[in-house]
Amino acid sequence: MAVERSIAKRANWSSGFAFIMATLGCAVGLGNIWRFPYVMGQNGGALFLLMYILLTIFICSIPLLCELLLGKQMRRGVIRSYEKINKKFGIFGWLCFITSIFIPCFYFVVGGWTVNYIWIYLTNNVPAGNQAEYFASFAAEPIVPLVMGIIFLLLCAAFPFRGVNKGIEQANNIIMPLFIVMLVFLAGTGLFLDNSIEGLKFMFAPDFSKFTFRTVLTALGQALFTLSVGMGCLVTYGSYLKKDSDIIKSSGLLILGNTIIAILAGIMIFPAVFSFNLEPSAGAGLVFITLPKVFAALPFGNIFGLMFFVLLFFAALTSGISLLEVSIAAILEKFKISRKLATVIMSSIILIFMLPTTWSFGPISNYKIFNMTFFEIMDFTASNILLPLNTLILCIVVGWILKPKMELLTNNVKFYNSFMFLLKFVVPPVLILLMLFGLNLV
Repeated sequence: MAVERSIAKRANWSSGFAFIMATLGCAVGLGNIWRFPYVMGQNGGALFLLMYILLTIFICSIPLLCELLLGKQMRRGVIRSYEKINKKFGIFGWLCFITSIFIPCFYFVVGGWTVNYIWIYLTNNVPAGNQAEYFASFAAEPIVPLVMGIIFLLLCAAFPFRGVNKGIEQANNIIMPLFIVMLVFLAGTGLFLDNSIEGLKFMFAPDFSKFTFRTVLTALGQALFTLSVGMGCLVTYGSYLKKDSDIIKSSGLLILGNTIIAILAGIMIFPAVFSFNLEPSAGAGLVFITLPKVFAALPFGNIFGLMFFVLLFFAALTSGISLLEVSIAAILEKFKISRKLATVIMSSIILIFMLPTTWSFGPISNYKIFNMTFFEIMDFTASNILLPLNTLILCIVVGWILKPKMELLTNNVKFYNSFMFLLKFVVPPVLILLMLFGLNLV
């Protein structure tokens, strides 16, 4: 009875706006601003963008709806949501829980890098020399990157520590509008650079001769990553929805907002890259190595650089909050402990794993397993195994076992039948292909 009373008192989002801002903050992160542009640059630009949009709408929207539906119907975090369907299914919730630990272990390290770059732009200590050398030397240090990562972790933990409404909701209601305004401003500014039209052509004029199966699967993986599907974030945030919430409308707004922000991120970056004759396929260093070269060459470049890294920090922070909330909500429900204690426990566990992840670029860079550093192992395991596996399990459990009633989703029979067909027969095989691709088996 005590458990049921605690669930009855479960926090709710105060408004539809609060939920959209929170889920946008969850979905819009480093995946959109840091990862999306360089993956797009490595995979043909416009063709990749087209595949990304199509796969987001017709494939990734299905598990996204499933996560929100599961959270809303069960009104629990990932572990107890699966347990409510079947006690034996708790293991699937624990997989999501583990994923929500794996991702912050490398994600928060990158978040710490954004804190460092904000500091050097704020104090006007931007290195004037080789940006690649600076980044490599900074990342290889044993102390400074770790301190920056810890600062980022503490900032992320501060909001779930305060609760859903006073912490997470308030943070997203303030940060996300600021983020969007800054993104629109920086994207608009990039359009006035010389030769910016070449960057727009790269983004919006697809070359279908470059179409490959790899492009499709890479776009699918990116779409799942940017929508935060398979992490348990949307199950957790969906559990705070009011019973009369329209999850189809919310999903549509989330997909639209996330896609627009990813496109704006490309518009912000690629015109600048082409204007300065830089390489669009520069890889993960595009943001931390290539773009500082652009800012150094611009009038008031330090101001633009500071704005960009504040923008990147905001994106990382809102996603970091949602990732922490998955594990926090899961253990406070499972073990009936306070939110504050759950926050301290999960932050401490993540910090322990952040040590070898941070030092993968310096003190322990020569220690490798399967020719991968600890950072690469955490990234590879989460992105190529856990995310698609969690999503596959979700689709099978919801589609074949839970079998949601039509009234929980929509009154439109055609929409419901299409949703169930895609959920049962289309999305799972596609996810299996994605896993095989990620493991280099296809």
